[in-house]
Amino acid sequence: MARGMGNMGNLQQMAMRMQAELQKKQAQLLETEVTAQSGGGMVSCTVNGAHQIVRLTINPEAVDPDDVEMLEDTVTAAVNAAMHEFDEMAQKEMSALTGGLPFGR
Repeated sequence: MARGMGNMGNLQQMAMRMQAELQKKQAQLLETEVTAQSGGGMVSCTVNGAHQIVRLTINPEAVDPDDVEMLEDTVTAAVNAAMHEFDEMAQKEMSALTGGLPFGR
């Protein structure tokens, strides 16, 4: 019986180490920034791990007072692309720690 308890203790230690590593990685990801562009580079958006927009750059050539809708769509596309790129990058990094097991954010 003592042998079985030793294995349980090892599993608990491994689980605690993995949890600590996951928490460390999540903290690192909060500091990570990802940038994406849309409209052929006319709009650039940088987001961080908290899904906050850090920077939004709009090329003045993209501003057409007669077509505000196009600019709105381009900004929306850049923001969505940056969020998507961050989520994919974070998923890959977390999967490396969890051996492919899913995780929540």
